[in-house]
Amino acid sequence: MKLSARNQLPGKVTAVNMGVVTAEVVIALDGGGELVSVITKTSVENLGIAVGKKVHAVVKSTEVMVAVD
Repeated sequence: MKLSARNQLPGKVTAVNMGVVTAEVVIALDGGGELVSVITKTSVENLGIAVGKKVHAVVKSTEVMVAVD
């Protein structure tokens, strides 16, 4: 599948915390670091997301904030 989003970050799911409606998916990125996404429980089920599964975190945003101390 090709996407227009430039920020496609490959990684592996390390945790899935299911709620009633949403789920928190923790992804260890291949390049280092970790990303946490909150998606619907239905999406987790439909995509077969589970611990150990290889996934791509796709970030598409019109605004990205940068902060410094």
